[in-house]
Amino acid sequence: MTNLRLRYQTVEFGETDIHLCTLRNNQEFYDPAGVAKKLGISSALWPIFGIVWPSSLVLAHFINDYQSDSRRILEIGCGIGLSSLLLNAQSADITATDYHPEAGRFLARNVVLNGGKSIVFEQVDWQSKSDTLGLFDLIIGSDLLYEDSHIELLSNFIAKHAKPACEVIIVDPGRGRKTKLSLRMKQCGFSYSHRKPIHTDYLVEDFKGDILKFVRC
Repeated sequence: MTNLRLRYQTVEFGETDIHLCTLRNNQEFYDPAGVAKKLGISSALWPIFGIVWPSSLVLAHFINDYQSDSRRILEIGCGIGLSSLLLNAQSADITATDYHPEAGRFLARNVVLNGGKSIVFEQVDWQSKSDTLGLFDLIIGSDLLYEDSHIELLSNFIAKHAKPACEVIIVDPGRGRKTKLSLRMKQCGFSYSHRKPIHTDYLVEDFKGDILKFVRC
C-alpha cells in the first residue's frame, strides 16, 4: 500500500461499528509492477475497489437485517468488503471475492481493524473454471454490471456457485441492466423481484437503484 493516501472511517449499523481503511479518494493509483494492468484494470478503474460506494452501503444495511443464520454466504466483487466485514462481525459464514489484486490485502487489514476472525478470500475471474469456492446458500453483491457482457458472465458465475436452493441479493445503482440480468437469472431457474431500498438517510444523495432478489428453491 506504499504511496497510497488512505482514509479511516467508521460505518455504524445500530450497535455495530465497522471500521474501514479505504483509499482517500477515487484518484489514487499504485501499480508499480503492472499486476493490475496485466489483468486489464486501467489506472482509471484501479481505485474503484477501494471506495465505499452508495450501493455497498445499501447492500450492507439490507444484509444487516437479513436472516443469515447458518447459511454459507458469498460476496461477489466485494471491493473494500463492507458487507463481508459486517457479516463477519455477526459470526456469519462469509467468503469474499474480487478480481482486483489489492482487494484481499485491504480486506485482511480491515479484519484486523475490527478484531474479527479471518475472512476467506479468493481473487476470482468470473470466466475462470478453476476457482475453489464451492457452493453457497446466499450470494450477495453490489454494483457489478458495468457492461452488457457482464450479464452472462455474472449469471453463469452465480449459477456455478449456487446451491440447488439459493438466494441472491444484488444492489444495482441503476445502470440499466437489471431487467436483462433478471431474465438471464430466470433462465438459470431463479424467480426474481425488484424493490427500492427504504430508510436511506445514511446516504448523501437519493438512491436511484434497486435491490434485486433472486430465489431458487
